[in-house]
Amino acid sequence: MTSNDTNFIQRLQRQKEDALEFIVDKYLPLIKGITYKVLSPLGKNGVIEECINDIFLSIWNHSKKFRGDSTDFKKWICAIAKFKSIDYYRKFSKNAEFTLNDLEVNAEKSAEDELMIMEDKAELIKLINLLEPVDREIFIMKFFLGLKTEEISEKLGLTKSAIDNRIYRGKKKLYHKATNLNLGGSIV
Repeated sequence: MTSNDTNFIQRLQRQKEDALEFIVDKYLPLIKGITYKVLSPLGKNGVIEECINDIFLSIWNHSKKFRGDSTDFKKWICAIAKFKSIDYYRKFSKNAEFTLNDLEVNAEKSAEDELMIMEDKAELIKLINLLEPVDREIFIMKFFLGLKTEEISEKLGLTKSAIDNRIYRGKKKLYHKATNLNLGGSIV
């Protein structure tokens, strides 16, 4: 049996290699685009290729944790690609020259701060998954993929003001859900 659009997620979760090949064939341009957008300022193509390989390895290793359909899968791998690319950017940009102001800002962050930031990101992803599908898609495009409101409106066929309104209402919902779940924020 070979992987196709209907069974590739289940086959990937059962660690069937043809599912990984299917995913590489289908999603490589998307993954390359995300990775290139984040890592191109480094000017190192080898780093981009290494990151792409690491992204697919991460998808393979964590496939059993995924729950959802093919639309959710696409969003899931986009999030993996974005975060892996950012990790690589941080790792390889340390060798670059920084101004004194950059060094002061980075020196202020301790390992505990970085851990808190990573935990906050994980909690934020959980909260975003509680939003309606359209709002979730808007938040992922805006805050994880870094798309502009105009680009999001073109992709989703909504007006810019509708996107802005959904972002505003979504932020309020996330704030209330976070405070209700004691995940952050404070009630004054």
